[in-house]
Parts: sequence; C-alpha cells; structure tokens
Amino acid sequence: MIEKVLIANRGEIALRIQRACRELGIKTVAVHSDADRDLKHVLLADESVCIGPAPSRDSYLHIPSIISAAEVTDTVAIHPGYGFLSENADFAERVERSGFVFIGPKPETIRLMGDKVSAIKAMQAAGVPCVPGSDGPLGDDPNRLLELAHNIGYPVIIKAAGGGGGRGMRVVHSDAALLNAVSLTKAEAGAAFGNDVVYMEKYLENPRHVEFQMLADNHGHAVHLGERDCSMQRRHQKVVEEAPAPGITAEQRQRIGDRCAEACVRIGYRGLGTFEFLYQDGEFYFIEMNTRVQVEHPVTEMVTGIDIVKAQILVASGEPLQFKQDDIELRGHAIECRINAEHPETFMPSPGRIEDFHAPGGPGIRMDTHIYSGYVVPPYYDSMIGKLIAHGENRDCAIARMNNALRETVIEGIQTNIPLHRQIMKDAAFQAGGANIHYLEKKLGL
Repeated sequence: MIEKVLIANRGEIALRIQRACRELGIKTVAVHSDADRDLKHVLLADESVCIGPAPSRDSYLHIPSIISAAEVTDTVAIHPGYGFLSENADFAERVERSGFVFIGPKPETIRLMGDKVSAIKAMQAAGVPCVPGSDGPLGDDPNRLLELAHNIGYPVIIKAAGGGGGRGMRVVHSDAALLNAVSLTKAEAGAAFGNDVVYMEKYLENPRHVEFQMLADNHGHAVHLGERDCSMQRRHQKVVEEAPAPGITAEQRQRIGDRCAEACVRIGYRGLGTFEFLYQDGEFYFIEMNTRVQVEHPVTEMVTGIDIVKAQILVASGEPLQFKQDDIELRGHAIECRINAEHPETFMPSPGRIEDFHAPGGPGIRMDTHIYSGYVVPPYYDSMIGKLIAHGENRDCAIARMNNALRETVIEGIQTNIPLHRQIMKDAAFQAGGANIHYLEKKLGL
C-alpha cells in the first residue's frame, strides 16, 4: 500500500482525494500557491508545501516545484486530480522517472488518448463506435479536403487533435467556407496547443453528451460503472450531470460499456478513465477519452455505491480490482449541480470573502466543497467552489431532493450560480429528460 500521497491540485478535488487517502490510512502532502494557504485540505494535511505564487504557471503547473515538494517530503505517490497537470503525459513521465508512483494511466496511454486522431484510431480498432470523419489528420490538398467533406456530408466540424474543452473547433456548412476554416483552425491549434494537426468529423446537430466511467487495473481487468448524461452545458462546459442517462436502455449500457472495457484492456489502460460519446438517434459516437478522475464522478459513486477515488488509489498501489462487472448494479438516480462563484446571469466570476456558508442536508444529499465561512475565493483559478449532489430512488425523487438542497444552501458574501440551477431543475425539458447539448445555451439566449 502507498504510504504517502502528494496531492498536486487544489480546491474540492484536493479535499476529496485527501479524504479517500485518510480512509485508506495514507498520509497526505498538500502543495499550494501563496493564494491558497487557507484551503481546507492544506489546513488538514499531514504536511504542506508552498510551491509558488498565485498564477498557475508558477505553482500548480510548475513541474519542478511539484517534484521538489515530493522529494523533500519523502512522498511515495502523486495524485494529479483533474485539470492542471492531470492529463499531461510529460508530467506523468517525470513523476515516474523521479521514482514516484503516478496515480493515473501510463504516460504513453495519456499521449495516445490525448491526441484525438490517435484516440479515434485506437477506438476504431477496438470496435468502439466513432463519428464518421477523416480517420486521420487533414492535409493541404484542397481537392482532397472538399472530397472528404462531400463523403462525410455537411455540416462538418474541424477539430484540433490536441484540443479540448470546446477549444479548437469550427463548424462548416459549405464548400465556400471549408478551406478557410481548416486553415484558421490549424493556426489556432498550433498557437493554443503547440500542435497544428486537425481532423474532420460529421457535425451532429442535436446530440446528447453521454459518457461511460471506466476503471481498469494492472492485471488485465476493466469494468464500466455505467453512464452519465452531461448534456446541460454552456460553452462546452458542463453545468449539470446525472447518472444514469435518461432513456439509455440496459442493453445499450451493456453493449457500449463492454466495448469500452475491451478497449481499455486492449490499450493497457490503468486507473480511472471516461469515454465520452455524442448520442443521437439511438446511436453512440466516440469523441474523446479523459484519462483522469472527472468532476462529475460523485453521481457514479452515488448510484453504484463504489468509492472510485479509493479504487483509483488501490489500482495505483498494484491491487487488482475488488469487483467484477457482474457485481456492479445501478441503484436509483443521482444529479450533480456545479456550484460556481459567478453571477447567475452574466457568468462573470465573483471572487471574494464568504461571509456565511451553510451546507444543505437531508436524505440522499452530498456536498463536495472546500469552502467555509470566512474563506476568501481567490480570483486566479476556476470559479467552481463546490458540487451539490442529490440521490433518490428515481429521477423525479432526485430532482425533488436537489430542489430542496438548492433552497437550503446558504453562500453569502459572493454571487453564485445557484439561481441558475434552481431554474434548470424546474425546467420542463430538463424534467422530461434527454435534452441535447445545445438546449441550455438556447434557453439562456447565448
């Protein structure tokens, strides 16, 4: 068993990892920037190390400082959480070369799945359904580009192979716009990601975002923990997530989940991972794999009863999975609302001091957050300050419990997006289930 873990992250995910470590009897090291000395997990850690000033590039993204902190604290393993360096293959490689355990996939796996072109090829080889597309990088031959677009059928979308989070994408509806779109996306991709490779896919106009949670060990075993629906999005950023996805049948779940598990075994995957799909007209289309713990992992934990962060750490310790696919059963329904420190209508960040905080309670309610009364939300990082999760015997019960929890939550001194979540929970299309990824933006007039 790993004896000490350095948590290379901040906020609620750092506290979540720390709690899992404590349950396993593992000591924790919290690294933090100058702005984060008062974070809850820093105050609760066995040891803490300041790794630099507030800007992420000088602290949470500064690999030498994190490695040095691990060395001086005699750390055994490093957990990257999500965001920051969590899907950086160079960081994972540096961690392992320095003699530490990286709690995540192997560096070569992160590279394989981090490049969208190579990821799609790997999934096609494993029999995972993918969006019709170029099946490789786009060249510079105008005639070939036009031929590809005609074969796929307009509209198409040009994507950066190294992109993510909604960046590096451009939708094209006609021949007239195609060549310029490819050129612009290449230029933007090179500037933003240091990789100007782009590819083409069919643009699905009204899809849902459905993803499968995977867990694999070092012994050739992989399981899926069901699916989540993350279609309530704003500017490609998830706002509300739920499990299981409304309208997905047990047969569909087994068919796609089994293929994803087979793909994990095929590529030698280890740890947590998420296969993300677009779902339209009853069909799944793979778009990418996230090689880390997801923000929305609690809804899966609530419906499966499995602590997947603990499972992730056990896998990194070399332990085989403690359950088989047949042992996993989905019970009830869970919904997660991302609570952000931002104006609920303009979405402008709202950093500042939290004068009063009261977490909600009641049956099936879980609040994952690092905030407390008197805590100052800094202006330097992502605006998410917590995740509110409601679990019920069915979807209607989960929505009712979430409504209660949102009414009970008190966060004073800053603005939050709780009013937006209350609006979503009462929305007829959300209550019916199955809204597509464009629904929320259209509702908000964006």
